[in-house]
Order: sequence, then structure tokens, then C-alpha cells
Amino acid sequence: MMIIYAVSDSIGETAEQVARATASQFDYEVRVKRISYLKTREEIMNFINSIDSKNCMIISTIVMADIRDFLVQISVERGIHIVNVLGPCINSVARLTGKTPAYKPGAVRKLDQDYFKKIEAMEFAIAYDDSKDDRGIKFADVVLIGLSRTSKTPLCVYLANKGIKAANVPLVPEVSLPKELFEIDRKKIIGLTIDPLELIEIRKNRMSRMGNIGQIEYANTERILLEFEYSDMVMKKLRCKVIDVTRKAIEDTASLILHHIEWNE
Repeated sequence: MMIIYAVSDSIGETAEQVARATASQFDYEVRVKRISYLKTREEIMNFINSIDSKNCMIISTIVMADIRDFLVQISVERGIHIVNVLGPCINSVARLTGKTPAYKPGAVRKLDQDYFKKIEAMEFAIAYDDSKDDRGIKFADVVLIGLSRTSKTPLCVYLANKGIKAANVPLVPEVSLPKELFEIDRKKIIGLTIDPLELIEIRKNRMSRMGNIGQIEYANTERILLEFEYSDMVMKKLRCKVIDVTRKAIEDTASLILHHIEWNE
């Protein structure tokens, strides 16, 4: 058996996906273990000391240059094979263009702060979508709440492309609200609402496309009005900003959110 450690200084979903895609190509037992949030030399040493250097390798998406270099150095010293996902990309471009990479610290830092910030935000949006893990609410830059089909997930993905860590919580009358919603700055919470008739139409179209005949209640007028009553109550209780997304483009709604949280790119 072999173990691939997917190591990151953020959530590590990108490293894990690369590791699992690699493992899937072999008719051999390859286990993948995700190691998240390694941000100091001490954490790197603790990790390296905790693993068996035999029959393992590391796939890293660590962004912080000094920590990334330290991990490579220690891995080489211990005889552990390590691949940094960024390295092959740089080498490929260098080979295809015939140019030597500048390796400017400023350029790497800019890539770290911009591109990788977006990657981390995207991983965050995936990890904390649709209340998969309510612990993410405390670490989010913004939390979207609303009924099903009010564009919560697309908005989170769009905001992630701006480097914003967005989580979302569906409002369902039968499901208790996460306690974390009451423990964060309410300015971070954005309530999404929509015209009831528009929502009924959206849900009916979705059911028709997916063939979910058994979910009649999902697009039932009485049920939707009940959900609206609950949603309105929750948003008033949280005293959060409310945005009507009826016939609004994702970009327009996102612009209102960015303005509200005073986000500077």
C-alpha cells in the first residue's frame, strides 16, 4: 500500500483532488490523506515526524514560499518524494516558450495573494456549500441565507472568483438554524429573497427538467408561501441585509453584496 499526502496551507481540496486523480490511475492500493492548514515550520516538522517516509509521497499546494521551500527541503532530506503542483506548470511554460522563469519574489507573492486567494475561496465555497459544515460560518467573509433556488451557490462561486470566502445556509422551516449564525457579525449575513411567483416557476421548471415527480410539494404554492413566511421571520430575527434577486443577474446581486460588505479587491 502507498499513501499520498495532500498537503496545503488552506483547506487542501485542490491538492486532494489531484492526489485522488493520480491514485485512480493505478490498479494498486493507494490511500489519500488530506493535511490542511500547515502554515508554520513547526507544523511542517510535526507532520513530517508523524509519517512513515517509506511508501508515501506528498502532493503540495502550499502557497507561502518560505513554508513551501521548507517542506521541500525537509522532504528531500528524509527521502520523501514531493510534487508541488505549481512547479510542473512553470516548467512546461518555460519549455514551450524557451524562456527562463524570472522567479521574481514580487511576482510569486502577487500570484500567492491573488490567484491562490481565489483558489482557497473556491475550496471554501465547495466545502461549506448548502450547510455541509456549519463550522465554516465563523470563517466566512460573507454568509448567504435564503430559500432553495435563490442563487445561493452560484453567488458563492462568483464571489470566490473575487477571493471572497462565502458560505451559504438554506432556510427550511423544518431545519433548525445553525447557532453560528448568531455568533458572527450580522453585517456578514446576506438574506436573499425573490418574488414568490418567480420562485414557483423556477422550481416547476427544475422539477420538469429533472423528472422529480415525487417532489410536488417543492413547487406547491402553499408550501412556498409557508417557506417565505419562515424566511422573512429568520431575516428579521437576524437583522441582516436583504437583497431581492428577482430577475437579477448574478453579477448585479454580487455587486450589491460587495458594496454592503465594503470589499476592496
